Amino acid sequence: MDIQIGRGKTARRAYGIDEIALVPGNRTLDPALAETTWEIGGIRREIPIIASAMDGVVDVRMAVRLSQLGALGVLNLEGIQTRYADPDPVLDRIASVSKEEFVTLMQELYAEPIKPELIEKRIHEIKSQGAIAAVSATPAGAIQYGSAVAKAGADLFFVQATVVSTAHLSPESVDPLDLGKFCQDMPVPVILGNCVTYEVALNLMKAGASGVLVGIGPGAACTSRGVLGIGVPQATAVADCAAAREDFHRETGRYVPVIADGGLITGGDICKCIASGADGVMIGSPFARAAEAPGRGYHWGMATPSPVLPRGTRIRVGTTGTLEEILRGPARLDDGTHNLLGALKTSMGTLGAKNLREMQQVEVAIAPSLLTEGKVYQKAQQLGMGK
Repeated sequence: MDIQIGRGKTARRAYGIDEIALVPGNRTLDPALAETTWEIGGIRREIPIIASAMDGVVDVRMAVRLSQLGALGVLNLEGIQTRYADPDPVLDRIASVSKEEFVTLMQELYAEPIKPELIEKRIHEIKSQGAIAAVSATPAGAIQYGSAVAKAGADLFFVQATVVSTAHLSPESVDPLDLGKFCQDMPVPVILGNCVTYEVALNLMKAGASGVLVGIGPGAACTSRGVLGIGVPQATAVADCAAAREDFHRETGRYVPVIADGGLITGGDICKCIASGADGVMIGSPFARAAEAPGRGYHWGMATPSPVLPRGTRIRVGTTGTLEEILRGPARLDDGTHNLLGALKTSMGTLGAKNLREMQQVEVAIAPSLLTEGKVYQKAQQLGMGK
């Protein structure tokens, strides 16, 4: 139902993850029987959790370890890892500067050109250790470096921007990425994002996406909503895009997974996203807290180095445990940020959901909270992730 903001504008009520709760059904299930396996781009994973393509979250070592643990990590091909042969001194500098110096330093460091040979090298480093090589670039980066990604034999290619659509207007001198042709020509499954509406999600699926990322600006390290004013609360965005997935599957027989991306910190957040219709989630802050993370206890947004309009902030997340403890346990914290897989299985057991498809069908109740997605940073502070 539309709500009248004023005489000339109406709006639809939308809900964030903190405004919903999951309702137990008529049965329960031993969590050991809960099946969390999912598939993306023909690759099956036990854990429906992807580590964000952020420089403070995923490097080669993290990508390999995540793969070993049954999850997936995505390497940013336009970040520190592909600009510097030895990224460690650069990451040390990022972790050591003051808040006032941070944005200027980032713009300086990211002015170093991307080297296609480093793209191939990083992909080879991941694959040589028997891990899944999932990589990410912006649409402009996909045009420029797609051939290097294909040559190196990456397993999945995430094409990401704040907003991605199949209808993009640009100056005559600039050729936008033809998403349909790109998906068709690439020998690697392509995941497209980000979007927040039924119509755009459906168009991305029609373009040939092997997965669709949902979420604009809800993340703890992202300030796009504050800077640009753009976004839809995550529970509603996921539900709308999941509806597009179901309609597309019904019409074509092809199932395209929907991945909730941004603003997810605890196991409960992940459970509620899947209950809203997501097949998997992409998270950054929780993995940035791992002892193995490259960020040295810090986490920052992908748009922070922009020379035109920097967005995103650096947050101090600290180090709370190993990647295994965060992903599979045993938990050493009781705030929902450890043993994310255990939280999902326990929630599914409590709700009586045997698999992710059944989890997508559980009853959801509206539970208004003082926390909204515009206050994810404050929520992160409560969990000791923003100090």
